[in-house]
Amino acid sequence: MSAMQVVSAGALTLAQDLGRGHLLRQGISVSGAADRGAHALGQRLCANAPGAASLENTLGGLCLRALSACVVAVTGADVDLRVDGVGVGSNAAFVLPADAVLSLGQVRRGLRAYVSVRGGFNVTPILGSRSRDTLGGIGPLPFSAGDIVPIGNQNVGQAWFEVVPVPNFEENPTLFLRPGPHDDALDELGWHQLEHTQWTIDPASNRIGVRLNASPLPVGAGELPSFAVLPGCVQLPASGLPIILGPDAGVTGGYPVLGVIGQRDLDRLAQARPGDHLRLRRLHSVPAPRLLRSL
Repeated sequence: MSAMQVVSAGALTLAQDLGRGHLLRQGISVSGAADRGAHALGQRLCANAPGAASLENTLGGLCLRALSACVVAVTGADVDLRVDGVGVGSNAAFVLPADAVLSLGQVRRGLRAYVSVRGGFNVTPILGSRSRDTLGGIGPLPFSAGDIVPIGNQNVGQAWFEVVPVPNFEENPTLFLRPGPHDDALDELGWHQLEHTQWTIDPASNRIGVRLNASPLPVGAGELPSFAVLPGCVQLPASGLPIILGPDAGVTGGYPVLGVIGQRDLDRLAQARPGDHLRLRRLHSVPAPRLLRSL
């Protein structure tokens, strides 16, 4: 059996794929990789189908021993990547020999790294996905030292190559909001404050939602009857401090939704750490996602 053994799992290592977006109407969170672009790149480098599973590691510390030779790629955060102590490059596929140890050390920039393997990590799917939903407790448990992670069918040989641009980890990114169903919860002065504030990512942020800190926004409407929400929704709770919903957020919410950020900006947000800063900008005359309006 092709597999890897977890030598150490770091702070948090989860199996992730494209999630369970097909089960939104059944009340199941989308889940899946927080940085979908980095996950998708890893699958291409390993010649996998887009829906193959990777390992999402937060802030390094993951060590994996190859129980058989395999082709791997590490994407996402800029991490000190080594094989048996020798430095190797990210964003490229290479053959990991049997019994070699792949180590993700200090994360220099970004937050989440993705380990992909040719054949995909063949953990048991639940409800059509191998992703861990941290809110609903669905999917494979977080990995810990000693776990054996099986690998799907693969033919080890020539690595798959792709020219990859150097990731741009912005220190103060600007995320763009398409108008949401409750964009009138702020008047023009409130929107001016939101757009001209340098927001700080709160340490309580996670895959469920990213909490922003700064001077609170004026709160108009309070809680609303529950309605459908999606990853990327920017909610305004009673605290006046926005929350950007992540992949593991529930499918309904009762706070006003000021706007929705797209997947590309969600990928950038997935690499932002607690204490990092960001800004929000409103896009005018761009409709919210159809799914948000129709659920």
